Amino acid sequence: MKKISIGTWAYSIGPYADNPVPWDEIVSKLAALGFDGVELGGFGIHPNPDIMPDKESRAKCKQGVADAGLAFSGLAANLWGEKLINTADNTHYLDEFRKNLDFCVDLGIPGIRVDTVQPPTIFDEVDADTARKRVVTTWKQCAREAADKGVYVTWEFEPGFAFNKPSDILCIVDEVGDDNFGVQFDTCHAYMVAAVGARQPGTKETLPGGALELARKLRGKINHIHLIDSDGTLHGDETSTHAPFGTGLLDFDVLLPELNRSGIKHNWWTIDLCFWPDAWAVTADCKKAIDKLNAQYGN
Repeated sequence: MKKISIGTWAYSIGPYADNPVPWDEIVSKLAALGFDGVELGGFGIHPNPDIMPDKESRAKCKQGVADAGLAFSGLAANLWGEKLINTADNTHYLDEFRKNLDFCVDLGIPGIRVDTVQPPTIFDEVDADTARKRVVTTWKQCAREAADKGVYVTWEFEPGFAFNKPSDILCIVDEVGDDNFGVQFDTCHAYMVAAVGARQPGTKETLPGGALELARKLRGKINHIHLIDSDGTLHGDETSTHAPFGTGLLDFDVLLPELNRSGIKHNWWTIDLCFWPDAWAVTADCKKAIDKLNAQYGN
């Protein structure tokens, strides 16, 4: 069976930005609902390297999660204030990445998430070849440094960030070419990228088989999974709508067997309710839905 976690950013940004759910409340409720872990959104009032700058506070946080019977499945690092594509100097990005990498080590978090930071409109400023070289060069360095500390790097592609076409995704992961680097396959982003072609600059590029075909093309390159439904729309015309299970268009009966062939070296499935307006209220239902999928496809 898979271990089940959920991304805590769902309770701290978007509809919850002005009234985030307190960390201790999240941990206790997720434990009561039978979750195996939490995937940490490392920003705001939740644990992050800025509000927990010392090893003592980090050790206390790690122990609190363990005492609840949970574990960390990953970190969504706060790198959105950085520049990646529209600068030739990646020093500040790398420094911020290293700060979050050390945070992972101290809390025992096995993987760190990255994205391309800038929106797809960035190609109005920077040509695609230059942009790709900057991304690949930086992520090669990140992957090497993270490997030295026992943490893997996972790239979450999505409509809201540059390089959101299937060929882009395949090209970049191949060019980084590091066993410690892979793709985070979020099922709703995969649908919006591969079936809808949302927010793609220039000529739209989709796949006849949609998210399933993209998963097949990425077999052996995926190193982290986020599961949630898609209704085929964007949230705020920016990123994919993360619709609760059963309210969208995805066929998990075909997607999950393929994702089981992806070669991932860990055993986590992570629910992602990012920007869902009542994420806290629907968490229990999502846990029940993923438990059913786990019973069918988790072995």
